[in-house]
Amino acid sequence: GAVGELYIGGAGVARGYLNRPELTAERFIASPFVEGDRLYRTGDLARYLPDGNLEFLGRNDDQVKIRGYRIEPGEIVARLCEHAWVREAVVVARQSGAGDKHLVAYVVCAPEAGSDEGDGGGLAGALRAHLSGRVPDYMMPSAFVRLAALPLTVNGKLDRNALPAPRDQAYALAAYESPQGAVETALARIWAELLGVERIGRNDHFFELGGHSLLAVHLLSRALKFGLSFSATDLFRAPVLKELASKIRLQVQPSNSAVVSVRPTGSQPPLFFVPTGWGDYSYVLGLAAEMDADCPVYALPWPPFDDVCPPTLEAMAAEVIVAIKQIQPRGPYRLAGYSSGAILAYAIAEQLLSIDEVVSFIAFIDVSPPAASNASLNHLAREFVLDRCGILRDEHREVLARDTEQCSISELLEKAQQIGALAPDYDLHSCASMYLRIATFHQALQSYRLRSLPIEIHHFYANEPLVNRWVSADKQLDRDLPRQGWDRVLNAGAVHAVPVPGNHETMVSNPENRRVLARAISTALIGTVEQTQRTSPRAQGSKVV
Repeated sequence: GAVGELYIGGAGVARGYLNRPELTAERFIASPFVEGDRLYRTGDLARYLPDGNLEFLGRNDDQVKIRGYRIEPGEIVARLCEHAWVREAVVVARQSGAGDKHLVAYVVCAPEAGSDEGDGGGLAGALRAHLSGRVPDYMMPSAFVRLAALPLTVNGKLDRNALPAPRDQAYALAAYESPQGAVETALARIWAELLGVERIGRNDHFFELGGHSLLAVHLLSRALKFGLSFSATDLFRAPVLKELASKIRLQVQPSNSAVVSVRPTGSQPPLFFVPTGWGDYSYVLGLAAEMDADCPVYALPWPPFDDVCPPTLEAMAAEVIVAIKQIQPRGPYRLAGYSSGAILAYAIAEQLLSIDEVVSFIAFIDVSPPAASNASLNHLAREFVLDRCGILRDEHREVLARDTEQCSISELLEKAQQIGALAPDYDLHSCASMYLRIATFHQALQSYRLRSLPIEIHHFYANEPLVNRWVSADKQLDRDLPRQGWDRVLNAGAVHAVPVPGNHETMVSNPENRRVLARAISTALIGTVEQTQRTSPRAQGSKVV
């Protein structure tokens, strides 16, 4: 059966916690089955077996959040233990040296597994193949570490601090063959740094070693600095190192541009995606892979920020337009953005129109117009830290939420590390620097004043609310569905609203929802092309006066 939290009802359920009304209200709820009864929320995760028994899968407190996905490690453990080679297992989230959070499985093997000598990646490859048809890709551990026994505390509980970091043999490495030539050698060096694997061979597979869309973005941008040019499509189609190397185009001079070519070819004008309000554009890779529109796709990064003189949104838009025009000197231009980052796409459109360029298409993915007054950055800081920590015990969440008011971001991250919410080797300095860039963008966002433009927008909105008391107001979107307030900025007829299954997060992170979103964007793009062919080019955009 499906994994869920276990609730207990009946005559044996207590009335509550003595002198703790808040905890009582949280843990004891009204029964939806028997009027007047109450249920106790245990915090345990379980599922029904075919024989009607319940299987315990761990604590709800053990949930982890990785790249927007909420993951139950107990569900992965249950699947691992179905393999004949596994006697015991535990799955945890670890932070890599590159700052990437990923899943690592620790297994105690049965005698059938044999010795771990020889092919170091054999066990990892076998367990990865076993899980591949049983769990989604985002629940696949990056590494599988073999242990003689799980380390325990004096109280008999798992000692997470004693779990060793994965070594090369914990990954699904192919039979080693050293990289050949300068391109393969440079690629192998970048892979090793991003994936945390010391020795990369020319037969190794990027995604089987734990690669994912966010790391793919880092790979593309770092490769450009070495003069290695390829697209995200190339990587997805040829994820083995030697095959990818054969598709790489060498540049005479390494590129300083951080624009990511997601899909390099197409007969129609390109579609430019801007990053989210968190500076993340990794969402574009999965989305573009599902789109069937015949156009190149590019992901645009934020421009460099000046710490001395924080930029306005208009200044950011001007710098991004320079990068756009290096790829497409003249319109018609097509733009898209997700969450609050989409406001940058609107500012780009405003400036393009002001120089008499054509903006023929603009897509917003679940975003409301920014608030008229400056919002407190405390909410942003709290959300940022809690997002880095993932799933936390209630008491830890409350400590961090309370201290947001009086702590700097560096102090807040240090406190999260002290209470065990962040790993001891977590790079706090880089994390704090990232937050300052996000805060700079949001300050510019709050100062930006929307003007009504002579354009049409396609708004793809989540048809489910994101209900989370720990999520800031920025993501608790205006649920004035379907236009979410854009009809107060533009003429109502200029806002084409399209529902997408899921909430603000799962409409993009859930593969099925993302497929619906990608096809909806493709349909809108194709419709715009057909409309453009029936009308004069200038009908799609005009100069702002």
